[in-house]
Amino acid sequence: MSSPFLFDHEDRLGPLGRNVRLVDKVRTIHAALRERFPFIQRIAAAVFDPEADTLETFLYTGEEDNPLTHYSAKLDDAPSLRKILEKGRPRVVNDLAIFSGGQHEHTQRVGAEGYRSSYTMPMYHQGRLFGFLFFNSYDAGCFSEETLRQIDPFGHLIALTIINDLTALQTLLATVKTARDMAHARDDETGSHLDRMSRFARVIALSVADRYALTDETIEKIFIFSPLHDIGKIAIPDRVLLKPGKLDPDEEALMRTHPIRGRDMIDQMLTHFQVGQIQGSDILRNIALFHHEAIDGTGYPDGRSGMDIPIEARIVAVADIFDALTSRRPYKPAWSNDDAFAMLRELAGRKLDEHCVNALIDNREAIEAIQQQFQENIMG
Repeated sequence: MSSPFLFDHEDRLGPLGRNVRLVDKVRTIHAALRERFPFIQRIAAAVFDPEADTLETFLYTGEEDNPLTHYSAKLDDAPSLRKILEKGRPRVVNDLAIFSGGQHEHTQRVGAEGYRSSYTMPMYHQGRLFGFLFFNSYDAGCFSEETLRQIDPFGHLIALTIINDLTALQTLLATVKTARDMAHARDDETGSHLDRMSRFARVIALSVADRYALTDETIEKIFIFSPLHDIGKIAIPDRVLLKPGKLDPDEEALMRTHPIRGRDMIDQMLTHFQVGQIQGSDILRNIALFHHEAIDGTGYPDGRSGMDIPIEARIVAVADIFDALTSRRPYKPAWSNDDAFAMLRELAGRKLDEHCVNALIDNREAIEAIQQQFQENIMG
């Protein structure tokens, strides 16, 4: 007697429930969409940083190389995207030739790749702009009203997949930040310091992305996770953490345990939040554990050297030291950027990654814009 159960059907979207990379989940949705609409050659997403009012390229799927990677732009510099928000509706452009005279880099790069039409959906989370989703085709005039009605559910599925991946980690981040605040600001790391150094880290990561094969998704997670680099200091006693003078050898040894304590705390929180298997959580662990390692092997806790130190930790080390040098502290005045750059050059190749140091110095304009936007305040 034949079985009444049939198992011949393959769920094309089944990978969405598996522990695979976010970009692979989006590729799965894209493949299913192209079965119906083969002319949709590219899907890309950009996420929005509301504090800096910038859009950051995040992920991409398609057959050709992505014309727009490692790119950041002010939302105000993209008036056509701003109009999407004003209208409260997605945007259809069935002939991208209308932008042929556009001066913005993102317009020129997408046009140069030969795309002829596009559909842009805003992504919202809890009523706030989260980013934009872009569908592109080499064919002009392909986004009819009937086609759009069928694309929309796929677009919302992609948006929910991206938002679910990032908000789980952002919820964790918010919880850890709250824990830091409840620790009575026990050390000298102000909120403005964390705002600045995380954005310095993103500037560095964008600049070295090609050298170290960093994806836009990885860059965004370095930005999200970098404020947690010193979370282990919560476990250091006040008599050591707040000591105004030089630490004795025993106190120094205790202070040097904060990377391991931070890694352990993060592992516990990842378990409690049930996000330990989310792709990218290793970036968070590496930042907490290895940001005090040195290129010459004299750092801690493991004495790693050179390329054995994860790139995310090397990036955060440069961003953190630069902001510490240029910030006023109870025990020192703020250094000028020129003096801090000179110190970073001395440390490059010995304590700090030389390429990361050069990336920060070479992007002085972006660095100073961050400093201007996220200045210390009276509550800092």
